[in-house]
Amino acid sequence: MNVPQPFQYQGSKRALAPLILDFLPSKFHRLVEPFAGSAAMSIACAARNRASRYWINDLNKPLAELVNLIINRPEEVADHYTNLWKADDEDALEHYYTVRETFNRTQEPKLFLYLLARCIKGAVRYNAEGLFNQSPDKRRLGTRPETMRQNIMAASGLLRGKSIVTSHDFRDVLAAADENDVVYMDPPYQGTSGDRDSRYLAGISFDHFVAALDGLNSRGLRYVISYDGRTGDKSYGEPLPAYLNLSLVELDAGRSSQATLLGREEKTVESLYLSPALSAELPPVPKTMKRHLEQSVLF
Repeated sequence: MNVPQPFQYQGSKRALAPLILDFLPSKFHRLVEPFAGSAAMSIACAARNRASRYWINDLNKPLAELVNLIINRPEEVADHYTNLWKADDEDALEHYYTVRETFNRTQEPKLFLYLLARCIKGAVRYNAEGLFNQSPDKRRLGTRPETMRQNIMAASGLLRGKSIVTSHDFRDVLAAADENDVVYMDPPYQGTSGDRDSRYLAGISFDHFVAALDGLNSRGLRYVISYDGRTGDKSYGEPLPAYLNLSLVELDAGRSSQATLLGREEKTVESLYLSPALSAELPPVPKTMKRHLEQSVLF
């Protein structure tokens, strides 16, 4: 199935979405994404008509506003991107830096789309002041306007009239979720880049996250978490405590792209945790099992 994605976003679960959806109910009322990023899971879920409604949330406000505009004002976003893309004919690098400076000053979400399309590997990076500082990819000029327009319009067609988009603390979103929802969480991984992770405007406290999961369990809510994983012998993320009684599924994402570049044979494995309430609805799920992805993805 060809699922639209208007912009690449490092860490997006677009490639893994078909596997993750295997562990969600076949039909349910609403998918809630407290750490939505590019909303890849909501788009994939809507493309398969699995849920009736979607709550897309991300603490990165310009990112959330961009997703909202793509859903509700797609022509405006596509036109703006086309104009920016065509304006870089004379000096593409200088144009990128000008757009980046304007974005950091104004936080205009439509500018963010151009930066995401042009920056290295779609990898968001912020400096200590919270300013977007990723460099442009000198080998590519970003998604062509006609392709971008098609993807924007397709994503809008899947989610418009079915979605709300917010920029709240994840705990506020979880507090408002109810028994009719399925919550999918892809929080910032811990341990990936030292004490400070430049990919995120703000991290989350491990203790706060675990407490929130414990609260969901006490309310009997259904949720799925993409939380940690490993590449070769290197693991990422502090283990979630056993008392949460989560079922672990290991998604074999194939050979690591980074390892391939370095001439190594390491595979990437991403972990998926199912809540007790969700596991109870599904066919028996072993505490640890594996699903394979045919195409390799970057961890």
